[in-house]
Amino acid sequence: MATASGVSTPLQLPSTRRVGGCCSRPGSPAPGKNAFPRRAAGGAPAGTFFLKRDSVYKEQSCHQFLPLKQSGRLQAAVLPVTPPLLDDEEKRKQMCEDYGFKQIGEQLPDNVTLKDVMDSLPKEVFEIDDLKSWTSVLISVTSYALGIFLISKAPWYLLPLAWAWTGTAVTGFFVIGHDCAHKSFSRNKLVEDIVGTLAFLPLIYPYEPWRFKHDRHHAKTNMLIEDTAWQPVFSKEFRTNSLLRKAMIFAYGPIRPWMSIAHWLIWHFDLKKFRPNELPRVKISLASVLAFMAIGWPLIILKSGIAGWFKFWFMPWMQYMSTFTMVHHTAPHIPFKTSEEWNAAQAQLNGTVHCDYPRWIEILCHDINVHVPHHISPRIPSYNLRAAYDSIKQNWGKYINEASWNWRLMKTILTKCHVYDKDRYYVPFDEVAPEESQPIKFLKKVMPDYA
Repeated sequence: MATASGVSTPLQLPSTRRVGGCCSRPGSPAPGKNAFPRRAAGGAPAGTFFLKRDSVYKEQSCHQFLPLKQSGRLQAAVLPVTPPLLDDEEKRKQMCEDYGFKQIGEQLPDNVTLKDVMDSLPKEVFEIDDLKSWTSVLISVTSYALGIFLISKAPWYLLPLAWAWTGTAVTGFFVIGHDCAHKSFSRNKLVEDIVGTLAFLPLIYPYEPWRFKHDRHHAKTNMLIEDTAWQPVFSKEFRTNSLLRKAMIFAYGPIRPWMSIAHWLIWHFDLKKFRPNELPRVKISLASVLAFMAIGWPLIILKSGIAGWFKFWFMPWMQYMSTFTMVHHTAPHIPFKTSEEWNAAQAQLNGTVHCDYPRWIEILCHDINVHVPHHISPRIPSYNLRAAYDSIKQNWGKYINEASWNWRLMKTILTKCHVYDKDRYYVPFDEVAPEESQPIKFLKKVMPDYA
């Protein structure tokens, strides 16, 4: 979600030569690719950050990457790489170990369509059950109320636990609104619009703007430029100036778990980002959010003061983090592709990660992290996601990416999945701008590496 780019004059480099006569490095871990949220004005592509020289070795194209120095000059250091080999079982096992995954799936064949995968699902997983839908509302309301009660009674040293519970509970509201947006909550569209709008209010998310942009995320998952979720950092933006570069390093490094706040601000409040026919509904949602802020926040402050606003609203809101969403589609082996190369079935099945969390989180968040079937068809209600996933594992299990939340997985995303490259998918900041990447080096040093 970082921002736009200036135009810089291409740097002229002295010619470089291949090192060792080959661009591959035997035994090196498979490089990866993934996403960093960025948006240039008007959705313009940002160009290429790494200057590269193509070499051909044994009929395989590869690139030499030259890291950016603080002086703004590129030095002639060559970093040979190998492309990911998802058809190599031993390589995938090594990648699982390196990245914190339980399974990294094989590449889905090009001739498999998204309809093929969808048609393999049992019809009952698409069925809406009103009782189950409203039970999910009851779970979220009661768990959130319990969280507010715990915050009011907890001593200061237990407040982080109360905030974590309450923030997870309010994420459940988001998932309910999310189902409404996908028409998987009720057969009544008006009911879905009302429930979705109300469910989003505690998070001050405008329902209709989010729905319009989220529909695009599903239609263009992991498509370069067009996807509205986590995009990689683009080289042209990264090289714009030192200040922006440092901001990006922090944004996609230490503060990445909170970068959904930037996405919230950038994507949902700017009327210029919406089509004319969308504007009436967008304006109603924005008015609802502003009304909640204008009435709800003063009432909280009147009752408990500014400190109470931080304690009861802001801190739980901060627990609604980007952790879920960045894990869903971000890993070194998951590519972003241009629209010409993009394949819907591969993007939704190969490009989505199933991640297990502690059971209490799964209950409060209505199984939204059973995310693969949700990307096969967003019309599957959240309470049917597990049954759908069991079917997908039966029929397409070898193509699935699976993980249980662990520190190595998070460390991989925060320290490796940075700058877009067509062949490597991602190149880490500390390879590109080593002298400015102290935050990344710090994370590598201090973050646990437990899988």
